[in-house]
Amino acid sequence: MSRLRIALTMGDPAGIGPEVILKTLQEEGVRALADYVVLGHREFLEQAAREQGGAEVPQAVGSADDLAGGAAVLEVGDRPRGGVPQGQVSAEAGRLSVGYVLRAIELAQSGAVDAIVTAPIHKEAILRAGYHFPGHTEILAQQTNTRRYVMMLVGGPLRVALVTIHVPLKRVFSLLTEEAILQTVRITDESLRRYFSCPSPRIGVCGLNPHASDGGRFGDEEERVVRPAIEMARKKGTDCQGPLPPDTAFYQAAKGRFDAVVALYHDQGLIPLKLLAFETGVNVTLGLPIIRTSVDHGTAFDIVGKNQASHASMVEAIRLAVQMAMASAEPPGGPKA
Repeated sequence: MSRLRIALTMGDPAGIGPEVILKTLQEEGVRALADYVVLGHREFLEQAAREQGGAEVPQAVGSADDLAGGAAVLEVGDRPRGGVPQGQVSAEAGRLSVGYVLRAIELAQSGAVDAIVTAPIHKEAILRAGYHFPGHTEILAQQTNTRRYVMMLVGGPLRVALVTIHVPLKRVFSLLTEEAILQTVRITDESLRRYFSCPSPRIGVCGLNPHASDGGRFGDEEERVVRPAIEMARKKGTDCQGPLPPDTAFYQAAKGRFDAVVALYHDQGLIPLKLLAFETGVNVTLGLPIIRTSVDHGTAFDIVGKNQASHASMVEAIRLAVQMAMASAEPPGGPKA
């Protein structure tokens, strides 16, 4: 297999994306894994380099095909207009950050890169720029014409897939349908087989209510919606169990009972994962025709320019992207002897 090529999107240039990318590219172990093309503008990396005391900045190239090895910057679109103030929300930063992602998607779809790893964007900034996406996941889904996709978080001993993502809690009840849960379970099962070396995935599915409703005492969603979805998934060949009491499901997964947990709403899944892997968690979009991982943190405007940002999540996101790219390139059943 030829050496992998990974696209790194800079994220919101007013945030810590340039800093964590530059720090990550200084890691010898990361450089050994693949070649990298950074989608962004070199001036933001140069600024981060000054704050880090003169770190080496990759050279700019005209196209991904010009990358001879190592790392390089592919500048995307127009030059920044009027400057991008650090640590501040701006429409210009939003415009640039979406442009970086769109270009990375094009490269992945054409086969010029094997995977995309994204630094954080800022939702208000992209809204000010005229885009109405809640986040990266929705941009990727629209640009790849993907109707069914799943956000999964990986960190420490946990893999957590979400049925609902960035929606108000009061909307979760109307969005939790049998079909939505079934799709999440099935996409998670397929992705574990394809990308995570799990030939027979074991999936735990959380209930919605305390103690998974305790036999109907605290709600009927488990029997009315969650259990039928689980039974249908089993009929389709997925090894899944539940509805599980949410307060014990993640403990069981951390002890090795499950290869992944399906959580029904955002905080149900992210609180336990971030408790165990706050700095090293990785966001993965499942169900896409391309591979995409991301840091599991925000733009951190409060520490921009202070050389304080941890790049641990970016390192793990790259490692996972490489793992997924290598696994997807193997023939069914594993590598040939």
